[in-house]
Amino acid sequence: MTSSGRPTEPRQTEPAWMRNLFIGASVAFVGLLILLPVISVFTEAFRKGFSFYLASISDPLAMSALRLTLITAAVTLAANLVFGLAASWLIAKFSFPGRNVLLSLIDLPFAVSPVVSGLVFVLLFGAQGWFGQGRIGDFLSRHGIQIIFSTPGVILATIFVTFPFIARELIPLMQEQGADEEEAAVLLGASGWQTFRRVTLPNIRWALVYGVVLANARAMGEFGAVSVVSGHIRGRTNTLPLHVEILYNEYNFSAAFAVASLLALLALVTLVAKAALEWRIRAEERPAGMEDIA
Repeated sequence: MTSSGRPTEPRQTEPAWMRNLFIGASVAFVGLLILLPVISVFTEAFRKGFSFYLASISDPLAMSALRLTLITAAVTLAANLVFGLAASWLIAKFSFPGRNVLLSLIDLPFAVSPVVSGLVFVLLFGAQGWFGQGRIGDFLSRHGIQIIFSTPGVILATIFVTFPFIARELIPLMQEQGADEEEAAVLLGASGWQTFRRVTLPNIRWALVYGVVLANARAMGEFGAVSVVSGHIRGRTNTLPLHVEILYNEYNFSAAFAVASLLALLALVTLVAKAALEWRIRAEERPAGMEDIA
């Protein structure tokens, strides 16, 4: 600490050449594995001109794939928010029988191949699956509810492969924070909802934002599990990744890269929204921090 109360900057003990080497290696890594592929996607997308690009992304099949991708991502995020917050609160704040089992089940989608995840839903809800026949199957059939080769199957498969992201961001943080602040709020007369909204949620908002970003990116780009349960029905069950695959397999490379650029743009929009949210949070916290220093 300096005499003015400001923290001193840590001294750099490593030699300059080592710092420059690490910086250069990091820049080269990001450039080769991230920036170059993204630039290549947009270069190939516009290879045949802007009119061809516009026609490719405005094609009815591409618009249907985009719509299903956005619907799937929205429903998936809503489900993951509810599950992630509830599971994190339960695991981090309470001890109960089966707690470690629940924690292991949350990690299960990380260990299982997405293709296997899709096959599990086919086994459950397919025509010869556990819930595809018998009373449950008759009920679904009478009410016109179709899971496999339909939108519900795409959403269920996407939820399964993405639900660890938010929970896994929140659980370590909430365990580290403990329950002291929540207990103090309850002793002061706060209700459960007030405690969650005014104490718990502000403490975990950064981790929640990162979890939402990761889950959203995975939901929009999921291929394996969705490919198995969708049936590749054009205009109905194809998401953007599946539509890109079909175009590429048909040797329509420019159209495939044009649609792929939509996925890249959606990812960029997500990052911009995350950065804007971080900037707003910092702007709200800055006056309080300045007052504390003064």
